[in-house]
Amino acid sequence: MNTEAISLTSVRKAFDTLVAVDDVSLKVYQGEVFGLLGPNGAGKTTLIRMMLDIIRPDSGRVEILGHRLTARDKERIGYLPEERGLYLRQKVGSVLEYFARLKGVEKNSARHRVLAWLERLEMIDVKDKRVRELSKGNQQKIQLIATLVADPDIVILDEPFSGLDPINTRAVSTLVRELAASGKAVLLSTHQMGLVETLCQRVFMINHGRRVFYGDLETIKRQYSDNAVLVKSNADYRQCDLIARYNANNGAVKVYLRDEAQPRDFLNWMLKEGADIDQFERATSPLEDIYIKVVEESRLEREREMKVEA
Repeated sequence: MNTEAISLTSVRKAFDTLVAVDDVSLKVYQGEVFGLLGPNGAGKTTLIRMMLDIIRPDSGRVEILGHRLTARDKERIGYLPEERGLYLRQKVGSVLEYFARLKGVEKNSARHRVLAWLERLEMIDVKDKRVRELSKGNQQKIQLIATLVADPDIVILDEPFSGLDPINTRAVSTLVRELAASGKAVLLSTHQMGLVETLCQRVFMINHGRRVFYGDLETIKRQYSDNAVLVKSNADYRQCDLIARYNANNGAVKVYLRDEAQPRDFLNWMLKEGADIDQFERATSPLEDIYIKVVEESRLEREREMKVEA
């Protein structure tokens, strides 16, 4: 059974008249990479700050590792904020050792861990440089090391790929997978939908403080995708009344079915026709397309609500 690392139950948070988070419930499990999605101002940062006990919800319950967060639990959480929190005038090695010590790591152990992480991310040569001397991408990698150096059980990453080139993006993606594989809970907040599709098994999308969708990523993609299938066969699609339109797509044909038709109906038609079928699968939309569609629909719905209130 999956072990809950983070649990939010019906949490709500308002700032004066602005409701930042409205009745949100979600769970993040150990050993998974969980995606937290939403446009700017949607409520993601408020959710994260409640998980970290930086702010308290007005109502609802936040549990970390099976109970309400304690001071000791904070040492078990690594947080990489979107805005950097490094001491730019200090040397890289000293800054990282300081962050490790803040999380309760003994001095000698902190030094060894820092060196190991700098080696791991191929940055040992910057140990004695001042943080401000580093490029934006290398500062981001140092910030990541500061998040991980105390070996936390829960890792919260807010836009961890900011400033990284493709090579370092791949390296950090590999690291994120390794963290989850080792049993850590990784919460990933990013606007890079391609990376979410690559790394996350489950996702939660928030907009205007409310849940938009939540659950298994592949299930969500099927739910929000067009009524279409990818097919390779010798069938004459022009003869099928179930089809609205079709077009070639990477060697396969993308067949858009009429609203009332189901993929199994189309498959049965091809079998009755005696067609040779080399490929048949439900077509799913890229997460980025779903994200843009959902945000736009939410914007239009909010505009309608405001007109009614006016």
